[in-house]
This record gives sequence, C-alpha cells and structure tokens, in this order.
Amino acid sequence: MDLEQLRRAGVSDRRTRRLCGPGGPWRRLHPGVVLLRNTAPTRQELLHAALVRYGPGVVITGADALQAHGVKYRVEGDIRLLVPSQCRVVAAEGVRLARTARLPEPLEVDGLPFAPPARAALDLARTEPELARVRQLLTLPLYWGLCDRQELLAELESGPQRGTAAVRKVLRELEEGPIQAHGLAARVLDLAHLPPPTWDQTICDRRGRKLGEADAWWDEPGLAWRYRCTPGTGGGFSHLSLAATGIVLVRCTVRQLRQVPREVARELARAFAEASRTPRPKVRAVPQAPLGGAA
Repeated sequence: MDLEQLRRAGVSDRRTRRLCGPGGPWRRLHPGVVLLRNTAPTRQELLHAALVRYGPGVVITGADALQAHGVKYRVEGDIRLLVPSQCRVVAAEGVRLARTARLPEPLEVDGLPFAPPARAALDLARTEPELARVRQLLTLPLYWGLCDRQELLAELESGPQRGTAAVRKVLRELEEGPIQAHGLAARVLDLAHLPPPTWDQTICDRRGRKLGEADAWWDEPGLAWRYRCTPGTGGGFSHLSLAATGIVLVRCTVRQLRQVPREVARELARAFAEASRTPRPKVRAVPQAPLGGAA
C-alpha cells in the first residue's frame, strides 16, 4: 500500500513511520510503499510493491515473467523491470531497472504486467557472461512452447545490438525442433502421471546390437515412446525387432503432442499398464548424446 492510500484512510505519515519502525507491525518495502505486516513479503507482494513504486507503464521482465508464462524456473535475486526511458526514479535494493524506449506490450497475468516470453528470455540472456547459461535461458521459451527461434531473432534485431554477440552465436546454433518436442512431451507426461522415464535412449539386445531408438524409455516394464515420428507407417523401430523382444512401443507425432496431448497421455498410461503385465524384454538401453540443454 502506498502512502497516499494510507493518508486517505486517515493514517498520518508520522504514524506510518512509527508503525514501520523497529518492532512495529508494518514493514516498509520501498520509499512510500508499506506492507501491512512485519513478516517477510512473498515474491508476488514484492512485484506489486515494485509496480507501486515505479508507477504505470512499468513492465516486469526476466525470470519473473518467464515463470508467469508457465516456465518451471527458479526465481530468485533482483526483480527486473522495464521502465520508460524518461523515468528518473533511482533503483531500490532488490530491483534492477532497464530504461528503454522500446517498452513491449505487456501480457497480464494475475493482474501484473509481464514482458512477452521472447523479450523476457533475451533480457536475462543479454546480461549473462557464460555461454552455457545463455544457451539455457534461450532454450526455456522454446522448450515450453512459448515462442520459436524466429521470434527470438526478431526481438534481438529490434533491440540494442551492443553486447549481443554471445546471444547471436547461441541462436544460430540452437536446434529448436528437438527442444520444442521434448517440452511438449514433458507436459504430456504430467497428464499421464507415470514414473519419470530416461530420455533419448538407444535400445540394444543383450549382445549390444542396436534395435532402434526411444525418445523416452521406461526400463522396468520395457516401454518405449517415440514422439518424433513422421505421419504414416514409416520410421521408428523395426516392427520385427519389437515382436522378437516384447518391447511395448507408443508412437506419435509432434503435432499430436501439441494438438491432442490428453489422447497421447491416455495411450501412454494404457501402454505402461500393458508393459507392466508382461515379462520384461531382454534388452538394455544406452543413452544417446543430448540434443539440447532444456531438459
């Protein structure tokens, strides 16, 4: 709550200072912004307080924006705000301001204005010195299906070019197809309520001869899932090898992951139950080289 609201409620500035003092029941979060209790504020309360402090037109970016858009990402450290270039308010502790003439159209989540996913990820990545960390941050919105590589490139081109060499390098090298497919598959698994699989496995017989590849593999029941299949009957494992080993296989396309995730989840659950009732096939799984850094 800001001081003006407290004044309208009949609370004088002097009384507010006393209530926010040592041992008082209230806590001052920013100059002119008060929390009406003296316990630690939640992240959501800190976001609201920052908006009260810096006024209308402010947009929340960075990790808080990614989390608001549905990314499972640990949010900690400073709140990142995009503020109009003419804003002259000094940044308070716990807040990092970026003055810009290029304020994005915010997306409102729970009453708060957040930068679009591509902008939020780039605002984080631009400040990272480590290439691996830049790659992880740029992978997040792709993994969660929030934007594509072209949107990231377009956002990068429209912003300041200074200090973007590492970001450009990573974007040139990113293979978005496998990253997006893996993210969609992870969300299908959330619907299926199955134990976690191992990802990107090569399935071999006991002599080490390759039978095929599984995008996801449950070793105990012997269940394989291929979600990057092309439409039709081609691709995937050899059906003769499957018949010989007893592997239960679920096959689908990335389009099905995106358009009918609940149907795919039901098929996975059914296949898992079937594989659990039958003898485990005499095969072993070997990890493939990782396709991306989002998992």
